[in-house]
Amino acid sequence: MRNLRCVQQWLSCRATGIKAIAWDVSKDSVLCLRDAHDLLNLERWVDEEFQQIASWNAPLGDYEVLDLHYFADTETACIILDVGDIIVVRENPVIEEKIEIVGSIDVGVSAAAWSPDEELLLITTKANTLVYLTRDFEDLISLELTDRDLEVSDHVSVGWGKKETQFKGKKARALRDPTVPEIVDDGRLAENNELYETTISWRGDGAYVALNSIEASVQRRVIRIYSREGALDSVSEPVNGLIGPLSWRPAGNLFAGVQLLEDKHLVIFFERNGLRHGQFPLRPLDGVAHRAELPIRALQWNVDSTVLAVSYDDRVHLWTMGNYHWYLKQELFEPSLKWHPEKPLTFALISRSRDTIRRLQYNLDVCSAPISPPFDYGVVAVIDGRTIKVTPLRQVNIPPPMALYEINMASNANDVLVTILKPQQEQFSRPLFQIEVLHPEGTSTYVLDCSNSEPPTQVQKDGTLNHHQRNTTFSEWLLSFELCSAPAGPKEFTLGENGSLFFKGRLLTRGCTSYLVTPSHLILTTSQHLLKFVHLGVEPKGLEVPPDTPESDERCRSIERGARLVTAMPSIFAVVLQMPRGNLETIYPRALVLIGIRQSIAEKKYKKAFLACRNQRVDMNILHDHQPKHFIADVSTFIDQITKTEHVDLFLSSLKEEDVSRTMYRETLRADERPDTGTTGVQAGKVNRICNAFLEALSGRKANVKNMITAQVCKNPPDLDAGLMEIIRLRAGKRIDQIDETVEHICFLADVNRLYDNALGLYDLHLTLLVAQRSQKDPREYLPFLQNLQCMDPLRRQFSIDDYLGRFKKAIRHLCDLNSFEELKSYTVKHSLYAEALSFYRYDEERFPSVMQLYADHLKDTSQFKEAATSFHYLNDMPQASECYRLANQWQESLSTASLIPLSSDHIRSLATTSAQSAIETKDFQAAATIFLDYLNDVPSAVKYFCKAYLFTEAFRTITLSSQTDLLTSIFDTGLTENMASITELLADCKAQLTAQGRRMQELRQKKQEDPLAFVEGGSNEGKDIPDDVSLVTTDASTMGGSLFTRYTSRTGTGSAETGTSRRSSKNRRREERKKARGKKGSVYEEEYLVNSLRRLVERVNSVGVEVRKLVEWLFRRRMVERARAVEAGMSEVVELSGRAVKEVFDIEKEKATVVDGEEGAQEKTEAPMVKGFTRLSLLSQAA
Repeated sequence: MRNLRCVQQWLSCRATGIKAIAWDVSKDSVLCLRDAHDLLNLERWVDEEFQQIASWNAPLGDYEVLDLHYFADTETACIILDVGDIIVVRENPVIEEKIEIVGSIDVGVSAAAWSPDEELLLITTKANTLVYLTRDFEDLISLELTDRDLEVSDHVSVGWGKKETQFKGKKARALRDPTVPEIVDDGRLAENNELYETTISWRGDGAYVALNSIEASVQRRVIRIYSREGALDSVSEPVNGLIGPLSWRPAGNLFAGVQLLEDKHLVIFFERNGLRHGQFPLRPLDGVAHRAELPIRALQWNVDSTVLAVSYDDRVHLWTMGNYHWYLKQELFEPSLKWHPEKPLTFALISRSRDTIRRLQYNLDVCSAPISPPFDYGVVAVIDGRTIKVTPLRQVNIPPPMALYEINMASNANDVLVTILKPQQEQFSRPLFQIEVLHPEGTSTYVLDCSNSEPPTQVQKDGTLNHHQRNTTFSEWLLSFELCSAPAGPKEFTLGENGSLFFKGRLLTRGCTSYLVTPSHLILTTSQHLLKFVHLGVEPKGLEVPPDTPESDERCRSIERGARLVTAMPSIFAVVLQMPRGNLETIYPRALVLIGIRQSIAEKKYKKAFLACRNQRVDMNILHDHQPKHFIADVSTFIDQITKTEHVDLFLSSLKEEDVSRTMYRETLRADERPDTGTTGVQAGKVNRICNAFLEALSGRKANVKNMITAQVCKNPPDLDAGLMEIIRLRAGKRIDQIDETVEHICFLADVNRLYDNALGLYDLHLTLLVAQRSQKDPREYLPFLQNLQCMDPLRRQFSIDDYLGRFKKAIRHLCDLNSFEELKSYTVKHSLYAEALSFYRYDEERFPSVMQLYADHLKDTSQFKEAATSFHYLNDMPQASECYRLANQWQESLSTASLIPLSSDHIRSLATTSAQSAIETKDFQAAATIFLDYLNDVPSAVKYFCKAYLFTEAFRTITLSSQTDLLTSIFDTGLTENMASITELLADCKAQLTAQGRRMQELRQKKQEDPLAFVEGGSNEGKDIPDDVSLVTTDASTMGGSLFTRYTSRTGTGSAETGTSRRSSKNRRREERKKARGKKGSVYEEEYLVNSLRRLVERVNSVGVEVRKLVEWLFRRRMVERARAVEAGMSEVVELSGRAVKEVFDIEKEKATVVDGEEGAQEKTEAPMVKGFTRLSLLSQAA
């Protein structure tokens, strides 16, 4: 589908006698060899002028330049003449001569060619010898060409081409083997074989070389294939009319020759083994009556094997191949062509008069109409000699070389242009295209009307246009139309030779192989075999090339290797690609489809948008998510446009809570139109909101019952009851004919087993039967069950149904209505429905206590003693209430209710003793002391436990009230001494802990500063490898302000630590928690453990401050001054140490938190514990 289009050309000044040309790839210039006045001049063509390099005397007599080659690395040119001279010209010699004849072959040279790597020179002499020379012109190999070479390839003929061996039965021609030729060639020579008797062509990699020459002994032209080492590999099979031109395709698979037949000329192809492999006929030549008048001079492939040049005496034809068809793309009227060794479509031509050189640069370009919706018919024109193949791809996709229309020209076309004739008035709104064809005689214009099947019509020279409807002048016909050229956008994009794509001089991407520009996208293919869509923005910075992620980005998709863009048709969301072989493929990329869908939604063309989603498998949620508010307001319009019930059902059944415009299709919007990335992409209640809007719009439409059922069932969660109620309403409205259809519909949408339960829950046995008949249930099971229900009273039936469905709360309501109290009580106990039963009878004074009794027993059995005691108390069941109060550790209520039973004094004392022991076990010494004093009259025990509770004042008051002053020394002072010992031991432990942990904390902080890696790993490496089983989990203490690894990523949302933590299994998390709780020395959790331990210690010290104050006062009152002073000193020292430790530890943490306080990744600060001050007793200092 691509044509050769000239993009640049240069013309040299006039210089007579140009013999040969060569390319200098280092300077990208052309060297020419001229014969001027018996002098050979080697010149370089620069800036339209010839700069002389060297000049010397030309040989006497007639001669021909067989090869001119330039070595860019040594700035040396090599000229080989047919008279046998090999001349070397050094452009900048150092020691050597500037012009040197390095060798001469007396018998003369018939052909010569350098290898592609410029290391070997192959020469054939007129004495039928083949010589391999090195670059230094040393004789490497010398071979003789004889008829014995033909024995290398034994091409056997089995006689199928002979008349006597052919099968001549009925329908013999139809049964003939198509793989066997009708006539087997014997190698007869063609006329004019004196032209280019011998030619040489190397394969692209230089491993093999082909030699085409005449073997005089057998009068046959033979192509010999030699290896680089000089070994004869194969010879060609006999071919009648084979002539001299030969060219090996650089790709290496084939080499081309020319066969002259009586009625046609063929370019034939051979494999390396010498067997033929395809052919194509050459076209008739303009202005030439007989082919023999203009013989073929040469065949030349370009460097990338895409174009084959066929040279005649006065012209050159350029051929390309696609889908196994050969297209004649260009006819240039210069006889000699030289391809650029590195640039595939650049070559130089020598004029017929041999006095000028023309340098041309071509490009393979698709000639298509501008992409301008709605006239984007994808009209593509392809040049094939005298035929212009035109196909509007929007109407039909015909694989090349076929086409919908063919325009036959009088001469070969060189270029073609397709433009749109845009209507200026609505009545002329027709897709008209103007096709201009450039050929040697000038330009021809055609008009194509895509609104009908008529072929393109030519505009005559007199300006008339023969149209199928009327005859008029072309100028009159086009009064209502204006030319619509390509948009300004494509002119701002340029594609370099190396695949770099630029926009206004700014590099967009590399590796681009083709591109197109639509009103909304830049479409390009890449060397990674991807098709990409770039949103066109207002500024160059708005162009964002998507990454190579076709699996996750809708702007990028994989295509076949080597595919190229042909055209795009945004109106039908299509892109046409041409595969490497040449066939066409039309695809519908998501990016184009979604642009069209969004445009249809904006124009409220919901049917068009829906059908696009349906045909292209786009998520239907885009219909709502693109413009949610507008869609909800236009639900009625949506239903009116869709019309088909099944299409509305398809949309409703596709709904989900995800907002696809923020997730799946977010990248298909321009960057300035994309929603915020901070959203989760889930719209809570979206499905229900849409379904409710549809239900409201469908409420008055009787024909849309199925849609209403679908809207109910598709809710989240499904409202199956409401859907079944629609069927019940149909039956109530006597629309019996629709019931079976709607039941079938709802059974298709939802689980039929759930529908059976829901239908049964509506107490409609007829509907339940209809649903059951469409399930996999056994009729032997559900029919007896339904028949049994049918025989019951309505209330009993409803109870049985709710009990069967497990709806026990509704079932017990029916029992209440049935006035079956005993059954209700057993049902309440069975299913623990006490709250419901109590609510039913809360105003029934007779039945409420019975239900309460059941509830109280249940509470006691389930160890809910407090609530059970309250319930029994309400029922005046004091023994049970007293026991439950005791089990609930409520000794006041237990002893009080026991007194109401009434119990004997012994029972009361026993109960009090038990309660006191329970209080002692729970460390509630104040409660135990109160029980001993009030209920057991045991003053010594009461004083003892008052002292244990640090209630020294209460103990002293009890002693004085009972007048038992002897207890002061025996119990009270003893209690003071015991509490002093306990407090002293506690303070000593706190002091030791503060000292040890403070020292360890300092060591850890110092280690962190000296070697952070060793600190994180839990110890110094000491030159050893870091173990791979040490966890690097961050801790609250060591990373409050960000550790060495997480300071700047701790709250980015994608940090490795957070992600890893979230992915751990529960087993690993529990193991880490146990490690953290142990705080093993040397582990990463040690510092955090020490900080938390200090916090707990401070809390403990603060809690004992009041108790120590009471103890010191009473020790002083009882004249235990030294003991009081010791306790006070110990407490003061611990408080001081605690304050110092808190300041050292938490001030450092505060500093770290302050460092990252302004950073986005700062973690929450940890509040330092407050150390409460301890006030000394002033009397102790005075007593000292």
